[in-house]
Amino acid sequence: MPDLQHAGTPSRLFEWGLRLAAAALLLQFWTRVHAAWVQHPAHLTLLSLLLTETLSVLLVLANRTPVTRDWHPAALATSLPATFYFLALDLDAGQSLLPDPFPAGLILCGALWQIFAKLSLGRAFGLLPADRHIVTRGAYRMVRHPIYLGYLISHCGFLVGRASLHNLLVYAGLYLLQGVRMAREERWLARHDAYRAYRARVRWRLLPGLF
Repeated sequence: MPDLQHAGTPSRLFEWGLRLAAAALLLQFWTRVHAAWVQHPAHLTLLSLLLTETLSVLLVLANRTPVTRDWHPAALATSLPATFYFLALDLDAGQSLLPDPFPAGLILCGALWQIFAKLSLGRAFGLLPADRHIVTRGAYRMVRHPIYLGYLISHCGFLVGRASLHNLLVYAGLYLLQGVRMAREERWLARHDAYRAYRARVRWRLLPGLF
């Protein structure tokens, strides 16, 4: 179990500081994408990436404050880099393995799945494991981490559209963190009988039939 001494409700000042920092990082990303778009105005992949990452951060900004949250250093060390990984992507280099509409379409398919999953979750979405409420409806009937599945689809699209060793390594590091993040989230939520019952019903974490 996550260490309970690291559970708690943060001060309002700290909570808003965290949200403002997320907004500042998103603004920096917008600036980078705009610069790359000026250089490559025909690449739909860039705009698709901007849409999906903006959606993720805006939902973090709009989420409701939880009753308790996991402030353990391990939670911070996995959740924050896994959320803002996109700042490390190389937007200018890389080779498109397929015509641009295909990776852009894959990114948007991932975004649509994320929207469905986040509508299922409501305002319970957030950066860190937290006590909001147990969700079992909608996309959560299929896999236990459907939002991460949407990320995976979009990330595959971007990697196909901007294939490079640098971007491959960024995504490899990201999914190492995501694996730790999913395990920690489940350990945090497994304190509740309702989540343990849900986990017994929905077998797969991310990919039905595989993982």
